[in-house]
Amino acid sequence: MGDRLLEGRHILLGVTGGVAAYKAVALASRLTQAGAVVDVVLSAAAMRFVTPLSFESVTRRRAHYDMFALPADTSPQVCPGDLLIAHIALARSADLMIIAPATANTLAKLAHGIADNLLTAVALAVTVPLVIAPAMESHMWEHPATQSNLAALRARGVVQVGPATGHLASGASGVGRMSEPEEIIAAARMVLACNGDLAGRRVVVSAGGTREAIDPVRFIGNRSSGKMGYALANAARDRGAQVVLVTAPTALPDPYGVQLVRAESASEMRDAVLAALEGADALVMAAAVADYRPVQVSAQKIKKTEENLMLELTRTPDILGEVAGLRAAGRGPRVVVGFAAETADLLANAQAKLRQKRLDLIVANDVSAPDAGFGVDTNRVTLLWADGSVEPLPLMTKEELAHVIWDRVQCLWA
Repeated sequence: MGDRLLEGRHILLGVTGGVAAYKAVALASRLTQAGAVVDVVLSAAAMRFVTPLSFESVTRRRAHYDMFALPADTSPQVCPGDLLIAHIALARSADLMIIAPATANTLAKLAHGIADNLLTAVALAVTVPLVIAPAMESHMWEHPATQSNLAALRARGVVQVGPATGHLASGASGVGRMSEPEEIIAAARMVLACNGDLAGRRVVVSAGGTREAIDPVRFIGNRSSGKMGYALANAARDRGAQVVLVTAPTALPDPYGVQLVRAESASEMRDAVLAALEGADALVMAAAVADYRPVQVSAQKIKKTEENLMLELTRTPDILGEVAGLRAAGRGPRVVVGFAAETADLLANAQAKLRQKRLDLIVANDVSAPDAGFGVDTNRVTLLWADGSVEPLPLMTKEELAHVIWDRVQCLWA
């Protein structure tokens, strides 16, 4: 299935000469699978590491490397004044250009406007956004010339992704590894989304399940994976919003282009959410916040004995209740969306929470269902509105549901 942001977009992928060029094949493949039209431009040095055929096999389009070649569809009958050589034809057709890997040599050429090969000529001719993923040995990365060149490119609006820290081709370990394809694609998505329907909006999303400490190694928790909240954050970013994600501990990778705030306990999440609400247009509370915490937390690990262990629990902060109070005082976000994860009496419990927390919309799902509960990639929910409307939705991926929820938030803003 195509990607709603990348589907049909024409992306130029420039590949320069470095060991990380093998990752560019995977990047080209994933962009193509997402529905993008990918034209690959290789430097001569890049072809010492990967071949044009590798890219042509995954993109199903001709790879480019000859500065003076005419476009494949150029007819001999075309008037000479209408002829476009390769770098101009490619540049005019693009929605976005990515250079990955971007070597120190290529960064220097880009910074100083040198166009001595097809790749740098295309980069100089494009008028669309440019994303670069630097890759090089650590000392080359740290050299003042490289940093000066990067600063100049960033000042012109070039988006830089990475590099990461890890094992390098030299055998050493340090800064200089090219970012993974997933992170580069996330950066490309953010660039393409800058004029999306949520552009100019600031939204706060919570995710994951909080942990309430019993002792230094044990806690009371729940089965939330955080997948729904992360999908909401990524979808909002992909539609141009400024996103703050307040997350309890999860096993999920940090989303690119999102302000991440970590919170372990319900109390920490309460503080983080309230602090993030300043200037927010919407709050979507997808986190599974613990309702109770131990009254006493042992400073040392509790040792096992023959006796039963009794824990006294007390209520945790009511985050949505406090947000409702802020809104009543005219200081909260314009739209607040809650979640009701239930195992029985789904609609009745969700409607009660909708009223009690003064929500605009609540997303109710039966977490006992094997295909719609915690830890899975799909969800089947019912949306309940403050005006009494009820909207059941079919089974869909959490990514698809995230976009539906933002569609409904758009209606509430209208």
